[in-house]
Amino acid sequence: MSWLNRHRLQLYLRNSMWIMPSISIAIALLFVSVLHRIEVAFDWQTNLGRDIGVTVLGTIAASTFTMIVLFTSAILVAIQLASAQLTPRIISLVYRTGIRKFSLTVFVFTFTFSVAAIVRLGDTVPMLTGYVAAYGFLLNLVLFIHFMEQIGKALRPSSALRLVGTMGREVIHSVYPRLLSEHDRAQTERPRDIEGKTFRTVVNLEDGAVLAFDLKGLMTLAVRSNCIIEMIPAVGDFIAAGDPLFRVYEGALDVPEQTLRNSVAVGAERTMEQDPMFAFRIIVDIASKALSPAINDPTTAVLAVDQLHHLLRDVGKRYLAEGHEKDSAGRVRLIYRTPYWEDFLLTAVTEIRQYGRDSIQVMRRLRAMLENLIVTLPPRREPLLTRELSLLLSSSKRVFPDLADQELAGVSDPQGMGGGHDETRLAHNLTAS
Repeated sequence: MSWLNRHRLQLYLRNSMWIMPSISIAIALLFVSVLHRIEVAFDWQTNLGRDIGVTVLGTIAASTFTMIVLFTSAILVAIQLASAQLTPRIISLVYRTGIRKFSLTVFVFTFTFSVAAIVRLGDTVPMLTGYVAAYGFLLNLVLFIHFMEQIGKALRPSSALRLVGTMGREVIHSVYPRLLSEHDRAQTERPRDIEGKTFRTVVNLEDGAVLAFDLKGLMTLAVRSNCIIEMIPAVGDFIAAGDPLFRVYEGALDVPEQTLRNSVAVGAERTMEQDPMFAFRIIVDIASKALSPAINDPTTAVLAVDQLHHLLRDVGKRYLAEGHEKDSAGRVRLIYRTPYWEDFLLTAVTEIRQYGRDSIQVMRRLRAMLENLIVTLPPRREPLLTRELSLLLSSSKRVFPDLADQELAGVSDPQGMGGGHDETRLAHNLTAS
């Protein structure tokens, strides 16, 4: 199986809720059959008659089916609310939660088990079958209560933002595993190894966003073919059929085009597997929607800035890979594009500053974030942060005509409003963080 097929399968399994419940149907039918054989072999029966057994198992089956209906309805409502109140780009995360998949699997298993057990009832109720159905239903009740509590909490903006922030940090650590040091040079777009060399272009055959690519596989292919492979689009870019996908330098004829295409996953919507910028995009979209006139919820925007603050501090301390991979001899073999520090910072700040320019709360929180990052990040990150800080000041002066409001918006406040602006405490907070 190629890397592309494996990636598609893993992504499908991760985003699907129906696979495990469907498998549980077959397991439940097999489990009932096995239990029936054991009970017949050892004559394990209860004193309950068939009518009582049918009533109890029927009640369990009907109640469990009701749970399944309520479960799926709550999921659909959660998707609608998340899309309307937060952002449509968070919908895929609803299907990824493991406890929800497990709960639905147990519900479907218990329902199938109970129905299958009714069919096999004789004059009396089998002991093991009755116990499994009864205690399985109690487990269903616990899972259903937990699900209702969890789905309610998950709809809060703070929970959704925290989830995206956690996933974003994991992606940042996987894409940029090394911390920034003083000896690391700045990023360069294209190495000199390919200047003036002829190349062959491999075009894309399908529309969609670049989800991920097989770095190790492309490196192996480049070393084996003694060539240099350049991947043109970055992860997260949208490419259409006919757009250039790769440039192959030197040993171009030895590299099959289909092998290169099978090293890049293209899909309808961006994912976070190799795309740390997507986490920033989701959080900024939530903040932008909260700052829209229809919703007008600057406090949610402040919660979004909280997560952006920690993500920026995390990515700012890391060495943002140059986008080339070298072989054991030190020759560049693979070239690809990764986001710059400017990309992360502009994505995190620009839209929130524009949409929240008339909110003193948002201005104060953005200022607190930028000043904190200037203090805590390496010096090479400071120029862009200082520029954003000056843009924030200019925006405040342009929007607020009153000097009192300008002064109020020009104060750093980690809570937006209400965090206080005592300089001694602020300096202590900056140093501690």
